[in-house]
Amino acid sequence: MSAIQVVPIHFYILLSAVLFSIGVLGVLFRRNAIIILMCIELMLNAVNLLLVAFSSYMSDAAGQVFVFFIMAVAAAEVAVGLAILMMIFRNTKSTDIEFLNKLKH
Repeated sequence: MSAIQVVPIHFYILLSAVLFSIGVLGVLFRRNAIIILMCIELMLNAVNLLLVAFSSYMSDAAGQVFVFFIMAVAAAEVAVGLAILMMIFRNTKSTDIEFLNKLKH
């Protein structure tokens, strides 16, 4: 019996739902672009936790392989997002989302 099967699956579901909700609230209510990127990563990690928990619960490694690819895509997303954010900060001296919306006008 593995260690993840000792803890009931509904604890993982609850933890994942809480983490995902915190990420959604951060994206909706925060104005700093770096914080928004971190909240998106928090939502991805909540989904990864759920995939690994269900994969272990069902004794199938496909979910864990899928998590590996999600983490690779998330790392690329962070690299591109931070590069874009650095260029915006160089030009505007701000990472505030409201200020970035004013650039469209």
